[in-house]
Amino acid sequence: MIEMKDVFKTYPNGVSAVNGINVKIKQGEFVYVVGPSGAGKSTFIKMIYREEKPTRGDVIVNGVNLSKIRNSKVPLFRRNIGVVFQDFKLLPTLTAYENIAFAMEVIEEHPSEIKKRVMEVLDLVGLKHKARMLPTELSGGEQQRVSIARSIVNSPKVVIADEPTGNLDPDTSWEIMNIFEEINNRGTTIVMATHNKEIVDNLKHRVIAIENGKIIRDEQRGDYGYAY
Repeated sequence: MIEMKDVFKTYPNGVSAVNGINVKIKQGEFVYVVGPSGAGKSTFIKMIYREEKPTRGDVIVNGVNLSKIRNSKVPLFRRNIGVVFQDFKLLPTLTAYENIAFAMEVIEEHPSEIKKRVMEVLDLVGLKHKARMLPTELSGGEQQRVSIARSIVNSPKVVIADEPTGNLDPDTSWEIMNIFEEINNRGTTIVMATHNKEIVDNLKHRVIAIENGKIIRDEQRGDYGYAY
């Protein structure tokens, strides 16, 4: 499903972000990626959806070696990857429905299928009644729900979440996590970078801790392991 083999990433400014990572993540797993700021978590996450390319080593996702794939093939690869960001990245002039539908329109899905599927995922995240609202008319938590719905509308095998509760209050964060749990229960692999100790310690899943670009801990049903 996801495999990294002797992966290194050094940026042009000389910063070494990932230093020899080897890891395997199976289909259907839920994995937290934790560690201090600047540890390499975001680079690790970005390499899974080919936002970043390793300097050395192999990153294999859904059978595709992202170290060797041509740039022109990346959009096709990403059809099987959903990404959820801390800052939502919704298109401000489009409604909740249109933001989600856009992800299906770019792959030229049939209009009748788009309408059916968009309403399905809006229902899953509890926002069918706000389908026609613009992002500015939604709360932060509601915007993140739209972002999650957009990430899963094309039924990806993997959802990558980079600090998805970072801008949300605690109650809303739990609501968002319940949605991720439901998505994972349906068979989708979740890889989530997070600083939220309470969530990691209470919603037990595999924990991969990264420091100085290396995996220093990899535990099933692990704890966050860092003080605030």
